[in-house]
Amino acid sequence: MDIILLGPPGAGKGTQAHRLEEHHGMRQLSTGDMLRGAVKAGTPVGIKAKEIMDRGDLVSDEIVSELIDAELTAMGPETGAIFDGYPRTEAQATMLDDILAKHGRKLDHVIELEVNEDELVKRITGRFTCAECGEGYHDSFKQPETPGKCDKCGSTDFKRRPDDNEETVRNRMGIYRKETAPILPGYEARGIVSRVDGMASIGEVTHALDAILTP
Repeated sequence: MDIILLGPPGAGKGTQAHRLEEHHGMRQLSTGDMLRGAVKAGTPVGIKAKEIMDRGDLVSDEIVSELIDAELTAMGPETGAIFDGYPRTEAQATMLDDILAKHGRKLDHVIELEVNEDELVKRITGRFTCAECGEGYHDSFKQPETPGKCDKCGSTDFKRRPDDNEETVRNRMGIYRKETAPILPGYEARGIVSRVDGMASIGEVTHALDAILTP
């Protein structure tokens, strides 16, 4: 089973993709992770991508397609793929169809995690992590049990991502709507689009996804 998880940054795609890997034996394919892995491993496509990135240019759709093609080849046909936040444009959607067809695969589901923009701003701007071990916390939803001290490693040093601010979050939402809206009608015409409330609890979202993916 091959699926696409859609949703703006902060909607919980990564968290849910990890849970789908555990529950359904699938494999998360995040283009950012694949790109970093290829560059680090020094693969042919990784070398090509590094040259482009070192120039400060964006990696082309063609290179992303090469990465996906290579990953699907390595995975084999028995493992389902979770495309995390990809495709984002109509051109990428067409390329993904072609790549899947080449491997004798097809998309089974396109699932959009729907969010409330104001609530998403609150969710993202409240995030912080332990600078030592990376444990995640939130101003409203998950404070350390002992104020100022990490539950996991005991560190008192915390940090926030500089781009976790309201202006950046709202800008990301605008880009998501502009880029992703055009690709959904094509998938809807195939009858493979489902929507899940991304603002529900992590467990509730997981349950909703399991219900969609379990015949």
